[in-house]
Amino acid sequence: MRALTARSALLVPILSIALVASGCDAPTEAVAADTQPALQRAAPEDVGMSSERLTRLHDGMQQLVDDGRLAGITTMVARRGRVVDFQTYGQRDIEAGSPMEEDAIFRIYSMSKPITGVALMTLYEEGKFRLSDPVQRYIPEFTDLKVAASWGADGPVLEDADHPMTIRELMSHTAGLAYGIGAPGPTDRLYATEGVLSRQQTLKDMIVKLGAMPLRHQPGTLWYYSIAVDVQGYLVEVLSGQPFDEYLRERVFGPLRMVDTGFHVPEEDHDRLAQYYGYDQDGNLTAPANSGTVGSRAFLDPTTFFSGGGGLVSTTTDYMRFSLMLLNGGALDGVRILSPTTIELMTRNQMPRDNPERSPGQGFGLDFSVVLDPVASEFYSVGEYYWGGAAGTWFWIDPAEDLVFVGMIQQRGGRGRPSVRSISHRLTYQAIIEPLAQMEENE
Repeated sequence: MRALTARSALLVPILSIALVASGCDAPTEAVAADTQPALQRAAPEDVGMSSERLTRLHDGMQQLVDDGRLAGITTMVARRGRVVDFQTYGQRDIEAGSPMEEDAIFRIYSMSKPITGVALMTLYEEGKFRLSDPVQRYIPEFTDLKVAASWGADGPVLEDADHPMTIRELMSHTAGLAYGIGAPGPTDRLYATEGVLSRQQTLKDMIVKLGAMPLRHQPGTLWYYSIAVDVQGYLVEVLSGQPFDEYLRERVFGPLRMVDTGFHVPEEDHDRLAQYYGYDQDGNLTAPANSGTVGSRAFLDPTTFFSGGGGLVSTTTDYMRFSLMLLNGGALDGVRILSPTTIELMTRNQMPRDNPERSPGQGFGLDFSVVLDPVASEFYSVGEYYWGGAAGTWFWIDPAEDLVFVGMIQQRGGRGRPSVRSISHRLTYQAIIEPLAQMEENE
């Protein structure tokens, strides 16, 4: 991760490095690996948004802090490839009296998943696999997995899987895997008991454990949020012959200059990690003891478990760079990660034909939720795609409006956490005063 002095470029009003409209195979000028080109900025009015109306977003976020519902927030909005708004609110650490800053580092948890999906699809583009391939072809431990048809007093009642899970099912959470966190089902409890997500292991250790456990349902029959993306991280290792963390550095983080994204925070940057908060019984913000995460130093110390499903830390700017790459068809600052056709494939609904929605108006692509019907889902555009993390981080990408939003908080979910994602969504879209189609007609 970079030194503090390398981040000052974000504060310059007029920035010099432009987001390219079409990707090249190499950057036009050399950039040191530990520095980050500045994102191009614009006045909101230059891209069809209203500065005045964006203050409603600012006021809405600040109110959540003033009401004691969130400790600190960052929000960043980009349209037509240019950042038009970057705000911080509240405290990075209330007890230390540290204000939230633009370079704060966050545990992004499940926002790691789209990054893992991108890494895996770079290997797809190299012809290393097909989406219809059975996972067991590359992970022998998954050969002939059984399905828990039911659970009795003596454990699962097993039946044969009607087909081996495919990589497409793995990437769309329809593979039949469970998670072991946040769910009461017996398969999830088994995952928790066996420590499937233990940080004191390797991805290989996780795979061995999973290979000895039943699937919770037949592959390809329904959407169930699962450990599938951690399996994808191991699949990257198998297909590339590299450790997953190394592959991410070489193929995603390095090329995109995501200089503060990784599986732990280096010691010199510990003071930039935002405090993690929960709520006490009276609804007041409270910080868990030793809060690298709840009750541990996870994310502060190096790990051997490179969790593609929830193991990364990042910054608002780093994640905006990743998101802009996606919106720009796989390229940023002259460096191409994926082709536009691959991005289109990833953001296309991949759900089974007889069960095409994971929730009203929403399907699921390859590691993204995808809006199919804006009315049923209360979104704005067909094709909008997004995801979030357990500590409240969130992002969305709207190709129809050429819009990206990244928001970061560090707040445990459940009772008390406000619907900051929904609030920010409405307050961002109401600031659009010129739809993209109209702008293109006028150009």
